[in-house]
Amino acid sequence: MSKEEKIAAFDASSYATNDNLFGLPFNYADSETIVLPVPWEVTVSYNSGTAQGPEGVKEASLQVDLYDPFLKDAWKKGIYMLEVNHELWEKSNRLRKKAEKYIGSLSDQTDFKDYTLTLEKINKGCRKMVKWVREQSEKLIEDNKRIVLLGGDHSTPLGLIQALADKKGAFGILQIDAHADLRETYEGFEYSHASIMYNALKLENVTKLVQVGIRDYSEGEVGIINQSNGRIKPFFDRDLKQAQYQGENWATQCREIIDELPPKVYLSFDIDGLDPKLCPNTGTSVAGGFETEEVLFLLERLVLSGREIIALDLNEIAPGNDEWDANVGARLLYRLCNIMAASGQ
Repeated sequence: MSKEEKIAAFDASSYATNDNLFGLPFNYADSETIVLPVPWEVTVSYNSGTAQGPEGVKEASLQVDLYDPFLKDAWKKGIYMLEVNHELWEKSNRLRKKAEKYIGSLSDQTDFKDYTLTLEKINKGCRKMVKWVREQSEKLIEDNKRIVLLGGDHSTPLGLIQALADKKGAFGILQIDAHADLRETYEGFEYSHASIMYNALKLENVTKLVQVGIRDYSEGEVGIINQSNGRIKPFFDRDLKQAQYQGENWATQCREIIDELPPKVYLSFDIDGLDPKLCPNTGTSVAGGFETEEVLFLLERLVLSGREIIALDLNEIAPGNDEWDANVGARLLYRLCNIMAASGQ
């Protein structure tokens, strides 16, 4: 069937009749947006479970209603999720066990004779993951697809950001997150989830990093921000809320955030940027944060400003025993895909 025939035969108001992402009837060729799942969580430093995020979100997505008030007939553009790479997932699990032993030895390295060798193996494995993501992303860019990377922990999108910097020219990053992620290394891990933005800023074509909702960060990260000559612009959760308590509204703050961004924007969304009640099982939850509609309001206003979202990631979703986080993540994923699609019009 052609895409037009699939659209004509599909009842968007009915229940899902297949196990595709969101129950949509499309394949890779039909779809404008491709979701790249990366089931990887080797360097998580607190709760694990984010490697299960892609499959958990896909399963939960079958319950998502497809009407989107921001983009008419959004589902017709096509969203398709690539198969989860189980070899990558198994490698993540193996290296995670090594990482747990390594992290446990940090207080007394004499108890772990393979300390240095284990760290080298972990960093090598993470380097290969970044390379794999970059190669997958380059193919998607060549096929003129809009890309959504679905983690996994927040180390996973580096390869995508590298591919975009090589293929798309200059752009800014809008980061929704509880953490600044500006550590050169964390616990010795070169590609830590806590180092993603430090590594992204090594790329010259990443001209601006705008961080929103940050509420858990180190003095060293503040130093990096202060020494960035304006390349990094944080909107700390504390500052946003204290301004609101004094009468400033969110719409005004959104304009201030958007004004800091260049015409092309990459969105990096760590789900722990939300209030922890929405993601209690994420890797490192922090009190505070946003409601989903607050972030989506910001992103819709970003699109209405004329800026283009060139790609995005959504990460740190851990389904948990009750699958609540996956439920939130699936609905968020659908809205993000549609907002990105609207930005290209």
